[in-house]
Amino acid sequence: MPVGGPNLFGLHQYDNKTAFFTGPAIFSQSVGYAVIVGYGTLFALLTIIVTIVDHYFAGTKYTSEEFNTAGRAIKTGLLAVDVVSHWTWVATLLQSATETFYYGISGAFWITSTSAIQLFLFGIVAMEIKRRAPKAHTVIELVRIRWGHAASIIFFYLCYLNNAIVCTLSLIGAGNVLVAATGMNIYAALMLLSVSVVVYTVTGGLKATFISSYLHTIVIFVTLNVFAFKVFASNTKPIGSMSKVWDNLQKYAAAVPVQGNKDGSYLTLLSKGGVEFGILNAVASFGNLWTDQAYWQSAIAATPKAAMQGYILGGLLWFPIPFAISISLGLCALALDLPLSEYEINQGLVPVAASQFLFGKGGVLLLVTIVYMAVTSTVSAEFIAMSSLFTYDIYKAYIRPKSTGNELLVVSRACVFITGIAMGGFSCFIFKVKISVNFLFLVMGTLVSSGVPPLTFMLTWPAVSANAAIASAILGQIGGIIAWLVHTKVVYHRLSISDTLQKLGPTLDGCLVSLILSAIVCVIWSTIFPDTTDGSTRFQEIELMDEVKVADPNTRESQKPTHFITILAIILTVMVIIVWPVLTLPARVFSKNYFIFWVVLTISWTMVATIVCILLPWVESKSLVLTVLKRMFHLICNKML
Repeated sequence: MPVGGPNLFGLHQYDNKTAFFTGPAIFSQSVGYAVIVGYGTLFALLTIIVTIVDHYFAGTKYTSEEFNTAGRAIKTGLLAVDVVSHWTWVATLLQSATETFYYGISGAFWITSTSAIQLFLFGIVAMEIKRRAPKAHTVIELVRIRWGHAASIIFFYLCYLNNAIVCTLSLIGAGNVLVAATGMNIYAALMLLSVSVVVYTVTGGLKATFISSYLHTIVIFVTLNVFAFKVFASNTKPIGSMSKVWDNLQKYAAAVPVQGNKDGSYLTLLSKGGVEFGILNAVASFGNLWTDQAYWQSAIAATPKAAMQGYILGGLLWFPIPFAISISLGLCALALDLPLSEYEINQGLVPVAASQFLFGKGGVLLLVTIVYMAVTSTVSAEFIAMSSLFTYDIYKAYIRPKSTGNELLVVSRACVFITGIAMGGFSCFIFKVKISVNFLFLVMGTLVSSGVPPLTFMLTWPAVSANAAIASAILGQIGGIIAWLVHTKVVYHRLSISDTLQKLGPTLDGCLVSLILSAIVCVIWSTIFPDTTDGSTRFQEIELMDEVKVADPNTRESQKPTHFITILAIILTVMVIIVWPVLTLPARVFSKNYFIFWVVLTISWTMVATIVCILLPWVESKSLVLTVLKRMFHLICNKML
């Protein structure tokens, strides 16, 4: 942006400004506290009500198995919505607009496409879980059964590290938005956000996260539709139409061209920075998902049919979320020449500034609402994931192997509470030492991507031994960290958390080395010293803690050929990261008509996804809903008579 100069589009209130959030906060601090406490109370009450109805009218018994696996009965629609909700981090909403602000439509496309492919491909892993380990509780349980205790400790470390970073990234991102909007104390925001999630998660367990995921996803989709129509189909000046946005972006690119983009344009996929970020994001996102117990837990909670379909559908439904907020709020900030400082951009405040311009206080409240929905849904899943890992892979595995289901239920709930408080405190510490959201987002892949190859091979390649898995995970992470630090030192001559260590080049190198070195070590070691213990067949030894219906892996449903889903996942992956951008390259810099096509596609996709997310879970559960309603009706009638 032109620092300190006149606004390019006649918005004189921004003339000569170098930052957007310089005056008093748009809301009072009391509004920030009211949002957290109010929404937290609402979801706690909803969870308690649903839990009571589920117990008394649907016959669900809240055992440790139910708390941690939701009875392994989640259907395709709800699983897909849950996947959408879990993958819609605060960073999804904030970072996507940030990358669009930096690289234009290339940033919007690459952050979306390179994050969707993991959902498509994890569907293959989800199928294998249901086929090979239908009684599983956690990914570390599978590691311990397959490779032993030493390996389980290493991967427990990777998973907990990933979960902790995701929680911290989400909480600080949401806290920054609340502070910018209301001026509330950041440390109070971080702790209250954690506590508000703990309350309903402790009550309803994993099923509570599915319920909250559904409600949160609907609110997010509806809000994104509102933003998109406001930017591209309204009387808002100097934008309000696709044509005006295109015109403004042409003028802005002439004044502030993007280095590395074709003709400096914000409307091209010919973008060096955009492609580099896409590669970094693709590798990092594999690490984020594969070492996150929350996604393994959702797969474990699904029916075999849902496991085969849910992640594919979830990826297709998730795609328009970052795409819509990027193309609406991200491009809007550029097309208005909003005066955002580097600090504000790194803290993820681009969409906050755009929403404030579009709707004033109402726009900020809308954005705060969807940010709250995103953070609570993600963090709730992370709390349950970390609780499950401790309960089954520390407490039951090493402290009390003979513990009962009821005992594990108590431990799980206590662990959710302790984890929530600890993550709130840890987030306060990370903020205090001035580690930004952008730094956490970019560096996370370097730290966890080494877990992807061995965890993938755990279910698919019997030759991988415990030593190969351990060595690949450790050496990959060490190699990635070394590559990241060396690149930073050599190119920028100093190591700075606030600057050089979060540059795109070094973090990209670290991420790639972490993943590739891990894969090389795992493959070569397993080829030379293959595992001959047949450890991959021991998954059936996992025991259930309570009586619960589990799909028989030998049934026709579980043994149904999965080639179609595998091929579909691969085709969709190739389509979004290769075919789509290749077909777009001849357009070079988007013409006005081509840009309009992209916007119409985005809005249409968002609207269809909204309808599917709202209706499909209800349609699939109509028989259960009718049963519950009938029982409630009979109870009311009996009471009245």
